[in-house]
Amino acid sequence: MQLTAKPSLNHALLISICTPDFKGDEATESLAELGRLVTTLGFKVVGTQSQKQSSTKKVNVLGLGKLAEIAHLTGNKGEVSVDDGEDIFEETAEELMDETAFAEIPSDNLPFACADVVVFDCDLSPSQLRNVENQLGVEVFDRTGIIIEIFSRHARTKTAKLQVEIARLNYVAPRLRESSCGDKERQMGKGAGETTLELNRRAVRDQLAELKRELVSVQNEMKGRRSQRSELFCVALVGYTNAGKSSLMRSITGSDVEGENKLFATLDTTVRALFPITQPRILVSDTVGFIKKLPHDLVASFHSTLAEAHDASLLLYVVDASDPSFRAQLDVVHGVLEEVGVENSKKLLILNKSDLLSAEQQQALMEEFPEAMMTSARNKADVSKLHKYIVSIAQDEMIEEEIIVPYTANGIIGEIRSKMSVTKEEYESEHIKLTVRSNAIDLARLKKRMSSL
Repeated sequence: MQLTAKPSLNHALLISICTPDFKGDEATESLAELGRLVTTLGFKVVGTQSQKQSSTKKVNVLGLGKLAEIAHLTGNKGEVSVDDGEDIFEETAEELMDETAFAEIPSDNLPFACADVVVFDCDLSPSQLRNVENQLGVEVFDRTGIIIEIFSRHARTKTAKLQVEIARLNYVAPRLRESSCGDKERQMGKGAGETTLELNRRAVRDQLAELKRELVSVQNEMKGRRSQRSELFCVALVGYTNAGKSSLMRSITGSDVEGENKLFATLDTTVRALFPITQPRILVSDTVGFIKKLPHDLVASFHSTLAEAHDASLLLYVVDASDPSFRAQLDVVHGVLEEVGVENSKKLLILNKSDLLSAEQQQALMEEFPEAMMTSARNKADVSKLHKYIVSIAQDEMIEEEIIVPYTANGIIGEIRSKMSVTKEEYESEHIKLTVRSNAIDLARLKKRMSSL
């Protein structure tokens, strides 16, 4: 399933199902986040509706009364028919206007913008999805479908495209439906007795198998590149989507990493050297952002991408400190990283976007998180402070030793300066005495080479 209609023409109605385990502020914040997800796809959100249910697993995810209300908001295109529709229509239109604070409502024959897409802030089973679509007569999507569509549109590298396509096909496979002519085709012998649905399902299985084989090959290449970088000190930026990781990455590496004020602007892991350049070099990686209810298939698919965080010497947990819900978002980040297996790495909490906070708010946050660092990617002093912190942590992990290099050893001095930090040098009659700081691997390699001179 993909969003086939042009997003610019679609008006979306968001539906929240409140259960005993999902209600109150949590449900409100989740629905607001769904609105940002839908807007990222180019839809215009024209309203929200909610209903209390004991569970989201019922065959009919909506009650008949609420279904009738939503049917009026979507233009009565489906199978729902209710008595006294006019009274319900007037009441729901007023409720819609009270509940939403979205953009201006276009003027047409209806007193509100008629929605042609309905999006649920929960996961729907294939049968639930089919039932609601038949009842309303419009396209219906659940939260997972929207997230997968965003990932599909934003993937750039081959690895990300493979990972997202695998997750998309896993989502689509159980939602394939029989075409109206499927039985006729089978009766006529087309497809060796298989219906169109069976053929489509087999095609998806074959495509998934091929994509997984291709992904294993690409992941092995990525593993090789990570192995080559393993000797260097690596920093990984991790955090919730739209926390400002890419902007911070751009600031501390001087790179042109894409950074946009929208969800999941970055899906592909980008690795750059810390700037100003240090010796030895320090690498910084920008990883995919997390989100509540991140589909399991996407977490599984992005394990190789998140391996950058697994292998990092330092994790920078970036949060948007101006977002009141950042504490809950931080819990999501912890949960996903725990699932990936990142547990013992050194960590620093970055309270980002501090330029959007008042002095009082900044002070309160620093009292609450005394070990954190308050930053703004737009503030050069903050960027410099973070740069110095990263360098100091990298230096702490290095070994300091004295190396004696004969003047006859051609090329050794240049190699040392390119890979190590020289803190002291003394020129004597037959050799140069250097005090260097480096990782154990480079030092061992240098000593082995020196012994063969």
